[in-house]
Amino acid sequence: MNWNISHRADPMALPIADRHYNRQKPGSPQFVPPGRCLVLLRKDALWVTSWPMYARHRWEGAWVNTCFRNEGDILSSLLIRDGVAATIWKYPITPKLGMITFINTEKVRKKRDWGRCYRKAGFVPDGETKGGLIALRLHPSDMPKPKVPNGASLSLFEDRVPGICR
Repeated sequence: MNWNISHRADPMALPIADRHYNRQKPGSPQFVPPGRCLVLLRKDALWVTSWPMYARHRWEGAWVNTCFRNEGDILSSLLIRDGVAATIWKYPITPKLGMITFINTEKVRKKRDWGRCYRKAGFVPDGETKGGLIALRLHPSDMPKPKVPNGASLSLFEDRVPGICR
């Protein structure tokens, strides 16, 4: 596992979050949208899975990778697979639509194709948003097995049941 467990207002993650192109308010202490979430951190990378209660797009109910930034030398596709595996560990009942991520083609460098690291991790194109963002989706059958992120532990009372919001 390449990730350490973190949280939505981790001051160690804030500088990396502030450098992500979709950051709404750089410098604000929280960098995750409202709702259930999983935040994973390395010294050189950040991953956020959001599971919003309500979404205004056609992938409502899917996990959303709202932030992924890799500034290190580990392959992004490996970090993405581990991020998905940790998400499955946290939320063992996978949504029917799986996981979705959105790419703003005006804010990222194009490689061979948009979202290449996601495609190498198993995500496939799944249309566009009304605002023109490219959607890439990982179907549940293509997801890796669950993995526990470094530093994670569960208490007897921790929420791992979908539909319960804390």
